[in-house]
Amino acid sequence: MIIRKATQKDAKEIAFCMLLAMEDIIYTFIGENSTEKALTFLESLIIQKSNQYSYENCWVIESDNKVIAAANLYDGADLKQLKKPVALLLKTRFNQELTYEDETQSGEYYIDCIGVNPSYQGKGIGSKILTFLIDEYVHKKKKTLGLLVDKENPNAKKLYLKLGFKIVGEKRLAGKTMEHLQIH
Repeated sequence: MIIRKATQKDAKEIAFCMLLAMEDIIYTFIGENSTEKALTFLESLIIQKSNQYSYENCWVIESDNKVIAAANLYDGADLKQLKKPVALLLKTRFNQELTYEDETQSGEYYIDCIGVNPSYQGKGIGSKILTFLIDEYVHKKKKTLGLLVDKENPNAKKLYLKLGFKIVGEKRLAGKTMEHLQIH
């Protein structure tokens, strides 16, 4: 099992993992509950450069030459610029406006989502990629990592707190109040 930067070739598997983590949000973005359209939307963005969901902003865990998990993160200072291609694709392909709140800001590298293939869930894969990101960004690069956790997901919150994240406030995202956690 290895953790590595994603490539464009990983797009299909990354999209699958991302959709697991953000299904409701992506369906809201595209304006319909279509798994096929949601995956196509994500893949279109993942293969491009310079957007929120680009492969450039992803790390993957690979096992037996198969991507089994993906993490998407980026510098919060770049959010407005990274959202522009997402908004454009939503407008041109789905006639939808991107109107959700900013989930991050300058001063943190934001973990947008982490998704683990269901066949590998419950085996510590999520913890493994989080531990890697903490080591890579906090310990080596001396950056702050941030993320949002749904108040209705106490197990995820428990994991984040166990790994050293601290609650720093609340944010609204896609109509939900989320807890904002950081680790420095």
